Amino acid sequence: MMMTRRECLGSLLAAGVSAGLQGWKFSDEMINTRPIPSTGEQLPIVGVGTWQTFDVSESGRPPLKEVLTELVSHGGKVIDSSPMYGRSEEVAGDVSTDAGVNGKLFIATKVWTSGKDEGIQQMNRSFALLKRKQMDLMQIHNLVDWQTHIKTLRDWKEKGKIRYIGLTHYTDSSHDTLISVMRDNPVDFVQMNYNIMDTHAEERLLPFAQERNVAVIVNRPFQEGALFQNVKGKALPPWAAEFDCKSWAQFFLKFILSHPAVSCAIPGTAKLTHLLDNIAAGWGKLPDEKTRRQILVDNPCALYGFPAV
Repeated sequence: MMMTRRECLGSLLAAGVSAGLQGWKFSDEMINTRPIPSTGEQLPIVGVGTWQTFDVSESGRPPLKEVLTELVSHGGKVIDSSPMYGRSEEVAGDVSTDAGVNGKLFIATKVWTSGKDEGIQQMNRSFALLKRKQMDLMQIHNLVDWQTHIKTLRDWKEKGKIRYIGLTHYTDSSHDTLISVMRDNPVDFVQMNYNIMDTHAEERLLPFAQERNVAVIVNRPFQEGALFQNVKGKALPPWAAEFDCKSWAQFFLKFILSHPAVSCAIPGTAKLTHLLDNIAAGWGKLPDEKTRRQILVDNPCALYGFPAV
């Protein structure tokens, strides 16, 4: 049976980590930041994804208001959405406005359709739903009709309607295509899949993004929850404390964030306890290169249940 995030947190509480978990809500610590390579603007390294988690009815909105309020209170601001995500854009726009934090957020969304006019219409709708006159980051979702949309995005960036241009995908098989597009079409951001079980991006895409000064947003940081199943019944390695790690969620996120090319990870959540757990990964130390190799190579099957590298 798959171990849920709630069960994983519950095991931490039972193991005596409750003081740390409870303390996060009242801590004054701020999420660490990194510069966006194309401008030098500082970006918090942990944000919030909205796929599934923000696609909720009216009754599901109050917890999301808490999530965004707490994110901002710790110096966070990145929130990522898409027209593909059901009601997520509308909910994110309404909830952030009700909470009084919309103007403090770095809002990223996407265009996910074919055709110039259809793309413009969809993006204008995203502006309305997200309550924005200017979008921080507009991304071409899964490279759908990118040849058409990138021309519109260049024009909109020049006019100040958007601040940054990005590309996204979520599969290993797309990485070579992303590189090909980035090689001939300058962009500010690329969003990709990358986590402790799926390190394919390390081979070419992450180094290429770093070489080209392209900021990286990481999606699927928990492998859609599968990582928690792999550590079911397993304690954190004692050396995790050396990089200020108190939970498996932080362990997974700190591994991602320790890659020098990564600008921000966007785990999705609708729960305040999960948000507090996630943003704590943006505090304190990160694994050094030796520890990153230890995480991946030193007996991963026995310790974590992961496939051998």
